[in-house]
Amino acid sequence: MARFIQFTLIAVLLCTLSHSEANAAKRLHAKVFITQSKIPKDLNERKLIAFAQGHQAKRMKEQSDKPLPKRKWIGDMVVAFNAPPNELEYHALFFDVSGGGRRFVDDMATMISDRKQRTYLQKLKLRKPMFEPGKKYEVVITIRRAEVGKIQFETLGEREKRSGRVDFADEETK
Repeated sequence: MARFIQFTLIAVLLCTLSHSEANAAKRLHAKVFITQSKIPKDLNERKLIAFAQGHQAKRMKEQSDKPLPKRKWIGDMVVAFNAPPNELEYHALFFDVSGGGRRFVDDMATMISDRKQRTYLQKLKLRKPMFEPGKKYEVVITIRRAEVGKIQFETLGEREKRSGRVDFADEETK
């Protein structure tokens, strides 16, 4: 009988812990901002969020100073949690949502060094061919596999042009 009581208490304790963890993850929310504007130095947390919110890039332009296949989309991502995440890392999952559903593209993990910090600034480099121009993407911020924030953006840029014509010279066909 004593073992049954111990087992029941342990089961109740485990259910309570998992339930409280799930509630904590549900209560945690993040606002996500992507900007391609140069962020001024020496901004405090509140001013950084305000800057990112005011200079949000719904359409990201690719850098045009490189050859077409080497171009990428460069920007900054600001993730502002409503409370410290109390975790060692969070993930930014990138999905292609152009076709209606979500198609996974990439994952970016961020290690958290200061557990009291609530706002994080990260450089983004979205490279071809993983990311393509003219597509709509969604970034989903997750902690312990729970979605706490997301944002959508579109990529602008040039596609590689192909004529569809094939021409064989005499030397190549021999």
